[in-house]
Amino acid sequence: MARQPKQAPAPPDVESAIRGYKDILSTVIEQRPSGTRQRLADALGKHRSFVTQITSPTYSTPIPAKHLPAIFSVCHFSPQERDAFLAAYRIAHPGKAPADGEIRRTRHVSLLVPDLGDPKQNAALDRAINDFIQRITSITGKGG
Repeated sequence: MARQPKQAPAPPDVESAIRGYKDILSTVIEQRPSGTRQRLADALGKHRSFVTQITSPTYSTPIPAKHLPAIFSVCHFSPQERDAFLAAYRIAHPGKAPADGEIRRTRHVSLLVPDLGDPKQNAALDRAINDFIQRITSITGKGG
């Protein structure tokens, strides 16, 4: 059986830069009400473990730029916090962060849906709803 090649770890300077913006995000989240991580997971259409990976400085998992508007909205970044985060993000990912005028505003919408009684089916429903929202907003030209 062939072994899968291991993914090379990011260079230490990139890891340090990623840790820099995650430190800021982690501090912001710690100052917010409990449940913020779950609200973020819901807004991103992801599992909470994904949110842990992208918000914890101990993980070198980078935050995709497409998630930044939702993060800023759900976590209620102040202008100063957002500026500090974006400055650190741009160091870690040159050319990837949107320009200040390009950051689209988002808003959080909560839906009550039936519990299907199966975690896999519930996750599939959540993904389907999120995918639908992404398609609708892309049609209007305002999606990410």
